[in-house]
Amino acid sequence: MRILVFGATGSQQFNIIAEGVKKGAEVIAATSSKNSFEKLKQAGATPILANLSDPDRMLEITKGIDAIAFMIPVSLPNPFDGLQYAKNVIDAAKTNGVKKLIWNTSGWLESQKIGSPMDDVKLDVKEYLINSGIDYVIIEPTIYMENMMGPFCAPFITNEQKLAYPIPEAMQIGWIASRDVSAFVVEAIYNSALKAESFKISGLENLKGNDLAEQFSRGVEEKIVYYPQQPKEFGDILKPMVGEAGAESVALYYESLQKATEYPSKFNPKMDEILEKLPVKMTSLEQWAKENKNYFIKS
Repeated sequence: MRILVFGATGSQQFNIIAEGVKKGAEVIAATSSKNSFEKLKQAGATPILANLSDPDRMLEITKGIDAIAFMIPVSLPNPFDGLQYAKNVIDAAKTNGVKKLIWNTSGWLESQKIGSPMDDVKLDVKEYLINSGIDYVIIEPTIYMENMMGPFCAPFITNEQKLAYPIPEAMQIGWIASRDVSAFVVEAIYNSALKAESFKISGLENLKGNDLAEQFSRGVEEKIVYYPQQPKEFGDILKPMVGEAGAESVALYYESLQKATEYPSKFNPKMDEILEKLPVKMTSLEQWAKENKNYFIKS
């Protein structure tokens, strides 16, 4: 099995390398920078230089590939470029007879367009993929535990014993580890019965803010309290990484949550049904925090 992975230098797709190697796959990781080559090699992948904006290069690198693990790059300066990037990969996969494409959507898809370019373009990608004729599986994860490692959260844990996140305390979330998402992607590749499927996946615990802090505290063996961060504070910290427009867009989303009387669902109570088709050993929040304790707690 030859698996081509896009986005493997980032936390969302990086673990696909190890999960694929475990199954005996040859993993090829596409990256736009040679600076990532060493990291990808050490993880067990063969790195290749490629840019999603180049359709000819997509045709070259998808030759002889059995499956593709794809995602649209996060925080594109122009979110609508994501559709063209996806088309370049899907068209190349179809031309070269790739057996299956697994798309990690980096969040649950909306049921209809909501006026947010970042979300709306994903619905166009979904339609294009479904109509492509390629076998596919769409993996829609909830919020990643790894988000807590970001500069808007981790320093608060380290310096102030506060778990900062711009979500109201009362909102429940089924946080999921990126390693688990990668395992779902690889299981979907190897399950030949899945040819046109979409799975909304979440962690197995539906946690409010204080529950999240409690589980995290158990993992790191330190008392950490939940801090519902103001969206503007979050956006200001995010700005240097994603630019002003990107940060403002994300902050506006979290602002809408602060004002909401009913929160969107971020938990799938029927995960047991998905786990029957895609057997993945799930990671609890406490376990994840324990594994990453040294990242947050400086002795």
